[in-house]
Amino acid sequence: MNALRGFDPKSVRRGSLAGVLGLGRSGQSVARLLLKKGFKVLGSDSRSKAELAPALKGLARMIKWEWSGHSERLLKCAFVVKSPGLKTNLLIFKKLAEKGIPVYSELEIALAYSKAKAVVAITGTNGKSTTTRLAWEIFKAGLPRGRKALLGGNIGIPLSAIAPSSKAADVIVLECSSYQLEDSAHFEPRAAAILNITADHLDHHGSMAAYLAAKAKVFREQGPGDACVFNADDPTVYKLSRECPSERLYFGAKGVNVHAWEEGGRLRFRLPGSKKEAALVPPKLPGRHNLENAMAAGLLALARGLGPAAIQKAFKAFKGVEHRLEPCGPARGIACVNDSKATNVDSTVVALKAHESGGKRLLLILGGLHKGSPYTPLKPWIEKTVKGILTIGSAARRIEEDLSGLAPIFPCGNLATAVETALKIAAKGDTLLLSPACASFDQFQDFEDRGRRFKALVAAAAKSR
Repeated sequence: MNALRGFDPKSVRRGSLAGVLGLGRSGQSVARLLLKKGFKVLGSDSRSKAELAPALKGLARMIKWEWSGHSERLLKCAFVVKSPGLKTNLLIFKKLAEKGIPVYSELEIALAYSKAKAVVAITGTNGKSTTTRLAWEIFKAGLPRGRKALLGGNIGIPLSAIAPSSKAADVIVLECSSYQLEDSAHFEPRAAAILNITADHLDHHGSMAAYLAAKAKVFREQGPGDACVFNADDPTVYKLSRECPSERLYFGAKGVNVHAWEEGGRLRFRLPGSKKEAALVPPKLPGRHNLENAMAAGLLALARGLGPAAIQKAFKAFKGVEHRLEPCGPARGIACVNDSKATNVDSTVVALKAHESGGKRLLLILGGLHKGSPYTPLKPWIEKTVKGILTIGSAARRIEEDLSGLAPIFPCGNLATAVETALKIAAKGDTLLLSPACASFDQFQDFEDRGRRFKALVAAAAKSR
């Protein structure tokens, strides 16, 4: 069963013009792939020439490219690749449809040039990166000699950069965002997972129904022999699972319908129809959410035929991912934690829950680019854990309005001021937590840029005294 249908390289003449809309990380990667496969490439981006030229670097000499919008030059392309995040209501997509020019996702193009027969795909509102990397570690530990596990997707490694080098026996472990899934018409992973679903990216999708429809594409094209893992404790996910045509595997609180659960300090796994139960020591990561991530990763591995020994080996070695509850201190005697990947309110709730046993000892940096959701769901957790809120970015005023009176609020404007202010007011035993609950694009290139900047500021502060 093919991982992907849709784009067929054999149906397009070599030397044809291919369009790439959006020249960010994945757009540049797929442009390079298409060049290698003999296509001419027209890149199109909404950024100004001054912004775009430095980002393109050497690629600018290899492709035709336009800036400050998408022109009708794209109507001369044999097909177009849409970068994730571009809204489908742009006028250019209407014109392309009228001309009958097909539009594909970067995932579709990449997998069309992949020999790997198995794709393992993970999606959800939160926890995707941790679960994806953990699943990759399990497959690395469990695949026999001669088979590789390849990591890519929304985790920061464009699929088009790795898929073409894959072999038939390899396994691609892929983090999928709602943007990527929305754009992919014929995506069929052999194993998939939906970790959780809460309102996010609604400014892009337009409605919760559209967001759910995008997430559901992770299993829509699956069939017999495939499997999808679901969070039984998430009502939205559980309801959505009823639409899944493949084998359904559940993790959650112990019950008759779950196949992975936590009991007695162990994660326990039992597949449908099996009398064997595996009891494994979970990874040493904070928070209930990380137990859930590990259960999902373990079920994905079992669904593809790996055994408990490989799962336990990966669990024991796994240290988490960069920018997700990542310890990066101390600085001036204060523990510091980089949770820059918390780009929505629910993700910050998870971070606060992970610190609830410590009492009100957190100095919390919140803010960035507002994503449309209220910050009020943070209230009960701030009351339990936070002694001071430091606001940054364009969402600062909205944060103050929603959270006023729960803890002292220090308007800081930018990250450097927030770190310096926090370290001045902190006391021994406190923790400085960057968990912004916002997108990063008002002041940073992405959440990774924000997280690395935070770690650099912490390192500099640690050396200053």
